[in-house]
Amino acid sequence: MDCIFCKIAKKEIPSSIVYEDEKIIMFKDLNPIAPIHILAIPKKHISSASDINSENSQIIAYIFEIIAKENKKLGLENGYRIINNCGKLGGQTVGHIHFHIVGGKELAWPKL
Repeated sequence: MDCIFCKIAKKEIPSSIVYEDEKIIMFKDLNPIAPIHILAIPKKHISSASDINSENSQIIAYIFEIIAKENKKLGLENGYRIINNCGKLGGQTVGHIHFHIVGGKELAWPKL
């Protein structure tokens, strides 16, 4: 498998890690769209939100629990947005489920 996020999780590719444990890793986005832009991924490969099932859904819940615990450390106590793109038409560019955590400014809601 040649997944860039799996390589980041295995430390084969460097990243600016802001949180890590045995299940997930959170790191700064290389092309931020807001003052704070973090990616949260499970270390175990799940291709997209379409592949969440009863065997792996607990890791997705866990990611959201960690985001809720870490938001103040990340400077997001005044609000933030969590984004997941799913599939090509949904804008997913890396085939490993990931969540963009963006904030640090007032976020508008663009028209699609």
